[in-house]
Amino acid sequence: MISLISPSEVKNPTSIAIGSFDGLHAGHRKLIKSVVEENQYTPTIASFWPHPREVLYKETRLRLDLPHEKLPILEALGIEQLVLIPFDKELSKLSAKVFVKDILINQLQAKNISVGANFKFGFKRSGDVNTIKDKIKNTDIKLKITPILEDKEGRISSSRIRELLEKSDLKNAFKMLNRAYSFNGKVVRGKGIGKSIGWPTANLEIDGRKFLPGEGVYAAWTTIENSNQKVESVMNLGSQPTINPLLPSAVEVHLINKDIDLYGLNLSVEPVEKLRSQIQFESIDQLSNQIKKDRDNALRIFKNNNK
Repeated sequence: MISLISPSEVKNPTSIAIGSFDGLHAGHRKLIKSVVEENQYTPTIASFWPHPREVLYKETRLRLDLPHEKLPILEALGIEQLVLIPFDKELSKLSAKVFVKDILINQLQAKNISVGANFKFGFKRSGDVNTIKDKIKNTDIKLKITPILEDKEGRISSSRIRELLEKSDLKNAFKMLNRAYSFNGKVVRGKGIGKSIGWPTANLEIDGRKFLPGEGVYAAWTTIENSNQKVESVMNLGSQPTINPLLPSAVEVHLINKDIDLYGLNLSVEPVEKLRSQIQFESIDQLSNQIKKDRDNALRIFKNNNK
């Protein structure tokens, strides 16, 4: 298993690509392939952390994949190290030419540099592929430029995947990701209301930097920490309009036909299909009856998916 490392810990020389690689979609994988092909050097991905726009413009940048979530995916693709370059205002002032010389060539000892055709970097994003070409001429460093990957809907991008997830279009999001979308969180104490009406739920504490699908009730697979077994589940993502409309948005998971003490454990959740939007019911009994319908609908979805 590869681990997150700082630039000072890099195994050199490298075959490297730089970018956020958020989602690790088909376009990213094409770029990664060009890195791994130069196998006489250490296949490496370098990303800025935190995201430059968070530092420069105080924007909140929710991630499809947090750095530690990328590790098993990158490892399976042949990458040997994920380098996090600490991004701060001082680094933001570095010119593109100095970045290539000091970071890519001297510190990371890049012998192969792979970038997308639209790659921009350096102070005010002033650098591009031509900057790299200029700095590596008369050296033995290779530059590989990967064309932008498109499908019939346009450019394949992390932004498109976020839009699909926001609309709860999990099927098409999965196609672009080439894998199931998932998130994980630690089970924390709730008010026990679900258990009191016969539908115990695990309340998850999710990293605030993680992008989540649109609010609603979903059929979902849940994997319990230290277990490879996926459990059929119903997930509620959002507020609790019947219990208390003023409560903040939350993630709750009901494991179907399982009665396990999950407190303190980490759960990984893969939403499969949205069952319905959230509804404010007139009574707890109506809510309980609807949850039963949600469970039955979820079981039908799992059964059909397994055919």
